[in-house]
Amino acid sequence: MADSGNLTVGEVAGEAGVAPSAVRFYERYGVVEAGRSGINHRVFDRSAACRIKVAKLAQGVGLTVREIADLFADLPPDPGPEDWAEIAGRLVAEAERRMAALRGHLAEITSGDRLCEAGRLRD
Repeated sequence: MADSGNLTVGEVAGEAGVAPSAVRFYERYGVVEAGRSGINHRVFDRSAACRIKVAKLAQGVGLTVREIADLFADLPPDPGPEDWAEIAGRLVAEAERRMAALRGHLAEITSGDRLCEAGRLRD
């Protein structure tokens, strides 16, 4: 394990259930942030694995990695349960909004109208 309670890329990957390349991907998009060790290796705080797990859930809802980084932008460095509850509430609201939109699209598709006519304003 890395020193000072920090985790290496491999340790974060193991805890988050992703490949090390995924940790670097999430870092590149600002979902997690790395510091540097004394020998210039990436090191992450303990919240990195949790952030990646939540990011994977958010991707399942349909958020892009950039949207997830924006969602996490106001999180403190060591988020507590109330911080994660706020994120969960925002993800639930977004999932419900997207499900409602999908139900609307499904209704149009199954309406019996020609697909090229679906969604057009009716006179």
